[in-house]
Amino acid sequence: MAPKAEARTALDEMASDGSFKRREAAWRNWIETSPTSKFQPEADRYHLYVSMACPWAHRTLMVRALKGLEDVITVTVVHPTWRKTKPDDDADKHTGWVFGNPGGAPFNNTIGLGGPFPAAFEVNKPDPHHEGTFSIRELYEKAGDVDGKYSVPILWDKKLQTIVSNESSDIIRMLNTEFNDFAKNPDLDLYAKHRRPQIDEANEWIYPTINNGVYRCGFATSQGAYDKAIDELTASFDRVDSILQNQRYIAGNEFTEADIRLFVTLVRYDEVYNVYFKTNTRSVSTTPSILNYCREIYQMPGVADTVNMEQIKTHYYTSHPNYNRWSVIPRGNNFVGLLQESHDRDSL
Repeated sequence: MAPKAEARTALDEMASDGSFKRREAAWRNWIETSPTSKFQPEADRYHLYVSMACPWAHRTLMVRALKGLEDVITVTVVHPTWRKTKPDDDADKHTGWVFGNPGGAPFNNTIGLGGPFPAAFEVNKPDPHHEGTFSIRELYEKAGDVDGKYSVPILWDKKLQTIVSNESSDIIRMLNTEFNDFAKNPDLDLYAKHRRPQIDEANEWIYPTINNGVYRCGFATSQGAYDKAIDELTASFDRVDSILQNQRYIAGNEFTEADIRLFVTLVRYDEVYNVYFKTNTRSVSTTPSILNYCREIYQMPGVADTVNMEQIKTHYYTSHPNYNRWSVIPRGNNFVGLLQESHDRDSL
């Protein structure tokens, strides 16, 4: 067995030049119908642990909703505010995702300031499968994790009591294809063979410069690293704008996984990233093609229920005291209200 790595978060994944270098997910098993597959597609066998604040977890909630898998794969939403994951161990400084505790006492941020925050918002529940579990970290430890990054989403196997995957890009493809026998919308194919070259090409530049690009801006610890990230993000934002002025979706005129991967970043852009991650060279609300694109996706059946701006803003603004010492949450411009207005994408 490999030696266990020290507990860490994304904030620890920094290069010597002050740039953010996200590491790949460690758990990448696959669910498939195959005689040799350890993980077979079954109804009510798998469980998603997610945060509604996390864009990577948001991808999985969107695909679950769009495919009609709500009765097939159960979900638990963790608390948006990071807490110490070993609160009784003063030497362990790791902070991360914890479960909601509806009867618990309010708390402050991890340096004792801000808040107080409720021990659970309406959507945050205890772990239904492991009584008394406090944090997501405990699930990783139960599964024998040696990587040390306790992230969401987690696709959990209730039968084998282990992690299938914590890589969102893999999870959404499994949800797209491997559960069609149980899905209410099995004909929806978000990664159709005839569109894969265009989808892959879009993902190839959107991930590093937009999805991860906002984090590269926000977590940069040198001016040079920030300048490089914001230049690439701004150029890609403008590229999205140009594409969406001429076609309905980012990889053509069919809705695909590339749109889901892009949407989860765009929906957080104005309310969080513009302020918190200093991505203020552009905004969605002042870019008509992108705003209307977001409106159309938000208004697709099931998608609005996956967008919880209270959870999103609470997480970002209260979880990292080194970025926001007092955990004050900006009021914002009611971006969700803008998403509820009619869109013009039918013209394309």
